[in-house]
Amino acid sequence: MPSANDVKTGQALSLDGGLYQIVDHTHTKPGKGKAFVKMKLKNLDGGGVVERTFRPDESVDQAIIDRREHQFLYRDDLGFHFMDNESYAQLAVHADDVGDAAHYLREGMTVLLPMYAGRPISVDLPAAVELEVAEAEPGVKGDRVSGATKPVTLETGLVIQAPLFVDQGDVVKVDTRTGAYQTRVT
Repeated sequence: MPSANDVKTGQALSLDGGLYQIVDHTHTKPGKGKAFVKMKLKNLDGGGVVERTFRPDESVDQAIIDRREHQFLYRDDLGFHFMDNESYAQLAVHADDVGDAAHYLREGMTVLLPMYAGRPISVDLPAAVELEVAEAEPGVKGDRVSGATKPVTLETGLVIQAPLFVDQGDVVKVDTRTGAYQTRVT
């Protein structure tokens, strides 16, 4: 088992019967007293963020997360259904585990599913996805003010702010981390 000083941001730990991901990791040596490692940890089961302090030589239980490529198939009452690209096995992921990624999933899309003990814990999306505009108010000719935006609804139901020239049927690239419009593809 690694010590608290050896782990890095982004790794997963098994602490107190729960699964946590390291969001922030700092080693501090105060002027007086002993050094310590302060970690900000995100609970992957419940979603809450906690702060814990460890001695630098204290052992922590590192969780092994297996990331596999899956293809998103469809959504129904049971959740989101994915197919493993290697074994072609299908699995349903509960909506709580998918979280905000649901706004960016479209059928046929390939994503990474982090698995812990054979159970999916979340959905890792690419940095940007291309989605079709389902609804948009038409742009008025001559109304091309620089930087002006309007709300548009995408094929997944997500509403974003896009420039006035974006129309219904266009395909736009959206940043999955912020939900912001990036560019028009077609």
